[in-house]
Amino acid sequence: MAQSARPLSKKEIREGNERLILEAAENVFAEAGFGGATMQLIADLAGLPKANLHYYFPTKEALYRQVVQNIFQDWLKAADVFDAAPGPVEGIGAYIDAKMEISRRHPAGSKVWASEVMHRAPVIQDYLETTLTEWTEGRMAVIRRWIEAGQMDAINPRHLLYMLWATTQHYADFGHQIETLNGGKPLSDAQWEAAKASVKTIILRGIGAIGNA
Repeated sequence: MAQSARPLSKKEIREGNERLILEAAENVFAEAGFGGATMQLIADLAGLPKANLHYYFPTKEALYRQVVQNIFQDWLKAADVFDAAPGPVEGIGAYIDAKMEISRRHPAGSKVWASEVMHRAPVIQDYLETTLTEWTEGRMAVIRRWIEAGQMDAINPRHLLYMLWATTQHYADFGHQIETLNGGKPLSDAQWEAAKASVKTIILRGIGAIGNA
């Protein structure tokens, strides 16, 4: 006789509910923006009572900031390879792979970030001025080290980062356009791999990190 599944612990229930709420919130904020989103819409999509949302996140702004923080934490993890990488081929190459994979698997998160910034970051300006600024300065220092070591051309590190963000996040923010140009179908696994390889080749060759052979 099969054993019945053990009941979930309070911690597991809490973590499961938070995951449902955050996933729903990410999609609602991506679609409606901060102003158009409501806690009721998010609760309906999550399949939970509205009271549950207010238990875990007292206000819409608190929930929104958590969504944005999660997005940025994913991007921070994607850049972990920078500090330990021996050079731009390994560091930037792995960063492109990771960022494009995030765009593939979490397109709504990237859209939330883009919408917030395009509206002059009314909710997360403090985050841009602190966490993002510190992160950017740290990655620029690594790029300068690679330049000084002769591993890539002497280019402006800030503009390289802007280009990396724009290119990799394009696959999320303009996913509908890409799908339309792909015959109305999402990119296949093979097409994603080909896209990542192309982006890496174009950028790494453009900054002089790899040759033209």
